[in-house]
Amino acid sequence: MKILIASGIYPPDIGGPAQYARNLFETWKKEGHEVKVAAYRWERAFPPLVRHILYFLKIIRKGWNADLILVLDTWSAAVPAMAACACMGKKYIVRTGGDFLWETYVERTGDLVLFRDFYATRMDRFTAKEKMIHRLGGASLRKAAAVIFSTDWQRKIFEPVYGLNAGTNFLVENYCGPREVARVPENRSFIAGTRTLKWKNIDVLKQAFVEAQKKAADSGLAEIELDCGKAVYDSFVEKVHHSYAVVLASIGDISPNMIFDAIRTGTPFILTRETGIKDRVKDCAVFVDPQDPSDIAEKIVWMADPKNRELQAEKVRQFAFVHTWEQIAGEIVVVLAKTGK
Repeated sequence: MKILIASGIYPPDIGGPAQYARNLFETWKKEGHEVKVAAYRWERAFPPLVRHILYFLKIIRKGWNADLILVLDTWSAAVPAMAACACMGKKYIVRTGGDFLWETYVERTGDLVLFRDFYATRMDRFTAKEKMIHRLGGASLRKAAAVIFSTDWQRKIFEPVYGLNAGTNFLVENYCGPREVARVPENRSFIAGTRTLKWKNIDVLKQAFVEAQKKAADSGLAEIELDCGKAVYDSFVEKVHHSYAVVLASIGDISPNMIFDAIRTGTPFILTRETGIKDRVKDCAVFVDPQDPSDIAEKIVWMADPKNRELQAEKVRQFAFVHTWEQIAGEIVVVLAKTGK
């Protein structure tokens, strides 16, 4: 097939869609398909409307003969792709990642509303720009030949809000790679490196960690530290592999790559209960309430005990779920077949 992957970001950019685009590109190329990627590059130097028009033209230039156009977000790539496909008379498939509208609202207001509560409680507070994102982003989903969700959690939130046809919505879970040999931690670092966005809840995590450090010291445990540093993807995974534990306390994380990276490397983790993978990882996760610093601190102190850390590490090692890029690529092709292509 001739395949176009439309993504707002692509390596060396850091982020889930960038890794998703790169790995699908490499997987489909190995399988013999002709694959192109349309991502924002030099277009970013222009103001929003202009760069979206330029990206629209890039989609037409790269996708005019494509058999499959896969879009990896619901806004920056999806809206121009929707317009371009309408002009070309082509179908496209959207694979949702996060939720750009919710993230935009939280970043603007500082209102740490849980993702699951957002549409039911905050739509009357949207700015004109946010109303436009809701309208056009929703249109890009409704006009897609299919919408692929990584979790049923997000699908159940999006379907009624955006008026989506349940018959054209599909579930393709996130990547969870084959296991690497687990390593003895080289430090006492809790890895929390992520983008500095308000919905990632880093300020609350830092507050909780200070409390946890005091409680751990009072309990006679060795000193622990919080590492919020970011790095390019491969270096970050290597850091996770050597770390004591991973901690992610965001107010809504649909299918966090960092947790699947922790699982792949055998690293125990503390995870927000506000996540779409709760049922998937429940046998090896320690869950926290992201709105309760005391709960976060308590779970960090518990994990700071080497006996408990080893208990969780063993649960992670026993976790059997694997979902490769080859499987993901194949499942997307099956979705394409179901659209009548």
